[in-house]
Amino acid sequence: MEPRQADVSIPLQSSKWDAAAPDPRSDPQPRDYVLWSVFNVLLWCAVGGLGCLGFPGLVYSVKVRDCKVVGDLEGARRHSNRAKVANIACSVLVAVVWVIFIIITIIVLSTLRTT
Repeated sequence: MEPRQADVSIPLQSSKWDAAAPDPRSDPQPRDYVLWSVFNVLLWCAVGGLGCLGFPGLVYSVKVRDCKVVGDLEGARRHSNRAKVANIACSVLVAVVWVIFIIITIIVLSTLRTT
């Protein structure tokens, strides 16, 4: 009689980790842009105290965090997109203002030196 090999099954996951692995195709968590928003508010405060122009991005960023805590991922995605757009607009606007300020400063200094 030939010896039979025993059927052995080795679990791929240990028993304490019963949760399934996340699907690589699943949507990632929406990003909150809080640091970017705070940076924009601080930049606008440096441009003559106009920090209120950076607050919409900050408000939407906080709303993203609130929606994530509640579990409303669709709302979090919507507010994340709005925060991103508000921060892009704010960053571009602050960059344009700084460039204009630097150009005006250079023009004024060059005219003062020639006179």
